[in-house]
Amino acid sequence: MAACPFRRSIAAQGVWSQGHSDMDFSPWLARSVFRLLSRVLNLPPENLIKSISALPVSKKRPVADFQLFVGSVIENKSSDRSKPDLQLQTQRLAEKLKCDTVVSEISTGPGTVNFTINRELLAKTVLQQVFKDGSEYGIKSELFSTLPRRKIVIEFSSPNIAKKFHVGHLRSTIIGLLGAGFEQFGNEDELKSNPLQHLFEVYVQVNKAAAEDENIRKLAQDFFRKLEARDEQILSMWQHFRDFSIEEYVRIYKRLGVHFDEYSGESFYQEKSQEVLKMLDAKGLLQKTIKGTRVVDLSEKRDLSLCSTVMRSDGTSLYITRDLAAAIDRMMKYNCDTMIYVTDKSQNAHFEQLFQILKLMGYQWAERCQHVSFGLVQGMKTRKGEVVFLEDVLNEARSRMLQNMAAAKTTKELENPLETAEKIGLAALIIQDFKGLLSSDYQFSWDRVLQSRGDTGVFLQYTHARLHSLEQICRDGQSTDINTACLQDPQAISVLQHLLSYDEVLYKSSEDLQPKHIVSYLLTLSHLAAVAHKTLPVKGSAPEQAQARLRLFQAARSVLANGMKLLGITPVSQM
Repeated sequence: MAACPFRRSIAAQGVWSQGHSDMDFSPWLARSVFRLLSRVLNLPPENLIKSISALPVSKKRPVADFQLFVGSVIENKSSDRSKPDLQLQTQRLAEKLKCDTVVSEISTGPGTVNFTINRELLAKTVLQQVFKDGSEYGIKSELFSTLPRRKIVIEFSSPNIAKKFHVGHLRSTIIGLLGAGFEQFGNEDELKSNPLQHLFEVYVQVNKAAAEDENIRKLAQDFFRKLEARDEQILSMWQHFRDFSIEEYVRIYKRLGVHFDEYSGESFYQEKSQEVLKMLDAKGLLQKTIKGTRVVDLSEKRDLSLCSTVMRSDGTSLYITRDLAAAIDRMMKYNCDTMIYVTDKSQNAHFEQLFQILKLMGYQWAERCQHVSFGLVQGMKTRKGEVVFLEDVLNEARSRMLQNMAAAKTTKELENPLETAEKIGLAALIIQDFKGLLSSDYQFSWDRVLQSRGDTGVFLQYTHARLHSLEQICRDGQSTDINTACLQDPQAISVLQHLLSYDEVLYKSSEDLQPKHIVSYLLTLSHLAAVAHKTLPVKGSAPEQAQARLRLFQAARSVLANGMKLLGITPVSQM
């Protein structure tokens, strides 16, 4: 079964600065709960930030808004930290707390004290915060206020030069084979008209020939050796391939909404990798094997039971050598706080060795390097057969979505149906890919991915378009001054409570680098909004009630759009 390249093909390399100025350090509702607890527990409010969270919305019964995990702020005196003792302390704490104009009810759960906010204040404050903060809603939270500004270098995608976004990444091998095979199988006119497709065809042909002819394999090795030696003719050919490749990548990246100011891949560090080999040798870390290769001993007993090969017998570098050069160069260039590598999980051992070698070289910042791995997508096919190229996946998603839209009775007449289908199809792929743990493999199904109902990217887009349409229809009646007493229905309260927890979801994803938390949140928000839209009509309601409900739906759509954009999805306004 073919493995889908999608996870590795969202972008190549970037620099991200985390941190926000002019931050609203705490939503007013949460601050009120902090102050209430601070007086009783005799703790600074900032010490309570991570001990309090918004409760998940329940479909079966009303729930409180915030909960305090008592065990995280009260030291349990019992020797065995038994549950009854913790629950007793929970009950005693709850009895000391008094309701006020903000907190209307205090109750207890297993090890928690729960706080229900005055319902009109909840509606007023949440809606004000959503529209005040706009695209930064959730980020301007007390959870993020304690985080320092950080510069993070992220390397991901890393497609090969002269190779399409492909299921396999053979890196230097393909460059050598292409160099050896282009004169025999290549055509300059075809290269100009469809570069990556033609170069891939050349690769397939020369790879087949190399399997039968040892001389072709030697030519490929010789090509790569000359490339590292900066042979002018070989370098010129490689640059030719690189320019055509990047031009094509830019076009595909644009479809994904990705733009880069600088392109520097592994091959950029071929020359610098020789400097790394000299550094390893100078530090006494380089050892020669019987085969003539050079290795770094990573075993605890230094008996070569675990080693990493960093140089071939012909003196050329390997993938890990160039990664060492890249890491050192990027740290010097960007002086970043963290370097994150995003690749498939088959490279886990590679990155463990990479970071270990950096430490042996004396680079303490290697502790701040991190590998984020992802699994494989299996069973992905287009109508033409097994998928090997990302562009085929994108085209198939767009084509199938276009057909689904044409067949649907609810589809509106669109100015650019192809562009809309592209955005919805991409949303479907992204949500399917990000629903679970990144490291998990999963079986792909077009029918499941493109469903308009259920937990899919299509459903997110449909909900956003529906709420946007509602705003357009009722824009004459829009008002920012609303009566929050009109938002006391259970369905409205559920939406407001869910909006209240958005910052926690963003924080959790920033901590473990898993987008699934945001995906789950947005899907729940869409389902809650769909139920509210059905049970709380805007059209036909009394003006005051209609304005309040419309404002609620505007807030839901705003947060839905923000979250989708974080995942690389462009929300559509019609479908």
